[in-house]
Amino acid sequence: MKITHCKLKKKVQKELLRFFVLEVTARSAADILGIHPNSAALFYRKIRMVINHHLALAADEVFEGSVEPDESDFGGRRKGRRGRGAAGKVVVFGILKRNGRVYTVVVDNAKSETLLPVIKKKIMPDSIVYTDSLSSCDKLDVSGFIHYRINHSKEFADRQNHINGIENFWNQAKRVLRKYSGLARTFPRIGSATGCAD
Repeated sequence: MKITHCKLKKKVQKELLRFFVLEVTARSAADILGIHPNSAALFYRKIRMVINHHLALAADEVFEGSVEPDESDFGGRRKGRRGRGAAGKVVVFGILKRNGRVYTVVVDNAKSETLLPVIKKKIMPDSIVYTDSLSSCDKLDVSGFIHYRINHSKEFADRQNHINGIENFWNQAKRVLRKYSGLARTFPRIGSATGCAD
């Protein structure tokens, strides 16, 4: 898949692609290049569609070796309820293969009955799985994986026993996605720009 039916000059397309990679908003890129903001927004949307297409082609990949599954809440900040179940949040589950790719999927909740089928589908048995101490990962010990837990209250990392890779991914994804409103509705499309897409 590639970008088609684009009336922008090739030079402008290359500059827009460069700005996209540098995480410049479409509006700012349009101002810099002297084009209409809608043209830049449409081009950015087409870039995300191409990324989504290529991520979908790789969606069947199964991870093996050392992996870090984790979940994170995305969405606006609301006063009141905090923590698990905070109103207006989207729960995203991710699996990072160390020195490799990241797979993410929006899930209804972070319970083991929701996450375990995804883990079994995306991670080969006998893989080394590093998780935090969340109770939803309790069943990994008996599911054919070599499971190591990291208790963040006692230590953040102990040599290779850490989940710094997936935590770093969540931080980067949230930093990029803060620029957009309506995250719950547009996460798969915008998430693809950070590698966050199913």
